[in-house]
Amino acid sequence: MEVTRIFELLSRYEKCFKPKDDVLAGKENGEWVKHDLAKYQKTANYISYALTSLGIKKGDKIATISNNRPEWNFVDMGIMQIGAIHVPIYPTISADDYQYILKHADVKYVFVAGKELIRKIGHILESIDNIQGVYTFSEVEGYKHFNELIKIGEENINDTELSKIKKSISKDDVATLIYTSGTTGFPKGVMLSHDNILSNVRAVFEIFPVDETSRGLSYLPLCHVYERMVNYVLQYKGVSIYYAENMATIVDNIQDIKPHIMTTVPRLLEKVYDKIMAKGRKLSGIQKQIFFWAVNLGLSYQFDKPNRFLYNAQLRIANKLVFSKWREAFGGNMRSIVSGGAALQPRLAQVYNAAGIPVVEGYGMTESSPVIAVNTFEVGQRKIGTVGPPLVGVEVKISNTGEILVKGPNVMQGYYHNQEMTDQTIINGWLHTGDVGMVDEDGMLKITGRVKEIFKTSMGKYISPVLLENKIKESPFFDQIIVLGENQKFAASLIVPDFEHLASWCKIKGIEFTTNQEMITNKVVRDRFKREIDCFNKQFGDTDKIKKFDLIDHEWTIDSGEITANLKLKRSYIQKKYTKEIDSLFV
Repeated sequence: MEVTRIFELLSRYEKCFKPKDDVLAGKENGEWVKHDLAKYQKTANYISYALTSLGIKKGDKIATISNNRPEWNFVDMGIMQIGAIHVPIYPTISADDYQYILKHADVKYVFVAGKELIRKIGHILESIDNIQGVYTFSEVEGYKHFNELIKIGEENINDTELSKIKKSISKDDVATLIYTSGTTGFPKGVMLSHDNILSNVRAVFEIFPVDETSRGLSYLPLCHVYERMVNYVLQYKGVSIYYAENMATIVDNIQDIKPHIMTTVPRLLEKVYDKIMAKGRKLSGIQKQIFFWAVNLGLSYQFDKPNRFLYNAQLRIANKLVFSKWREAFGGNMRSIVSGGAALQPRLAQVYNAAGIPVVEGYGMTESSPVIAVNTFEVGQRKIGTVGPPLVGVEVKISNTGEILVKGPNVMQGYYHNQEMTDQTIINGWLHTGDVGMVDEDGMLKITGRVKEIFKTSMGKYISPVLLENKIKESPFFDQIIVLGENQKFAASLIVPDFEHLASWCKIKGIEFTTNQEMITNKVVRDRFKREIDCFNKQFGDTDKIKKFDLIDHEWTIDSGEITANLKLKRSYIQKKYTKEIDSLFV
């Protein structure tokens, strides 16, 4: 069955797959609550009936501010079935951003997760005139519950009218308005049509080695187009979707459901790898030797390399003795982990794939719905250190300045109420990504930096900080790093240590670990970080060498403002917040 509007995924599911009780599932009060397709369809329809009876018309905006949960999907489909536009918003943005988005999009109704978010943004919602009503998924005193809307729908069933509205919706109509988190200024509202997103679904669904008997785990925010598009792919393929409770419960949730597929950002893979390595360092004798022999073997892994008979024989032994335990940590059934959102360190792709945990990397942006290129599981269509070949139907070219330009059915309709920015971003049909890259001899796309993040030193030399940062973060001592030096004589950096690893190292060295603040001033600790930097400097050209650094005594988080909701550095914010520390680096 051809799907031309996103809500038709439900009809396709009904026609193509056998009934099951866990089409969608979320955890409530410690138990997995499962929903079958009939419940999904019926609830989405009730939401459509209710919103229509409340006066919502085609083109009106409805917002959700929630963690991942089945209800998010019910609302998503219910909104789109009547031609309204879904505006999903991160639950972790600032008060100013909430104010801006809700007013800028002229949102009529808002669905909010529950008490914690209401406590944070209730006063904002009440102050915005265009908001006509707020519904909560969990019970919150003083607010209408989600079930009250469902009841309105039950009392206003009108299949004829709903069918008429559905038929009026074009594949080119805007389905969603997604506000990019942005690293500077207010977020931009990206308008994506049904066809924009579904073109991505059609282009990538065959890549995923899963079917209707499979289970997927979802933990990345559904308000981000990456997770949302994959959510649609899993429904297109009939995969059961289980929503993780939160970041802290992912390990437990994986053991609960033993998923076959999940999407992730490199950050999670880095954290898991670091924890595994920390356990390995605690081993002794022959066990420790075997562990690190297996890891070093994994770090030599490459896709599609024939005639490596000795290596493959050794890898089989390593898999049996060491890597089998790694696979158990991911539930034992994992067929695919798709990494996106930021650069994946090649060593992680190597060791995970060597361990039989298939990790592939892709690339995209909100403005391209989002995937532009992705590695696959096909021979010749994957290479570690690249983001794979461009999608079928998507054209990619590199401009004279090295910028990646994209043309295809996935390119957005434009920025909402910002024609000037749209015209600056889409020129002659080509989306200017702002990323710098190259296409290698095998047709694989490689990202080398951001146009706006590349800076020039006072010596006239260009530096791509992202490349240096991703390399340096291979060290377990580093949690975050920002490379600086625009208009300066050399490059320098601010470093957030991985304090868990640092504490472990201090214990081995007989150094008392007191507080983060005291440890970053400890001469032995600082000397250890200098040796790490010196080691990486040997791999860099003279211009790229980090000449000075300073250590920060706390983690950078979304709440503290240094990183965006999709875990990218807010460079301008960091430079402003840490002006004193940065100035001292260039004295």
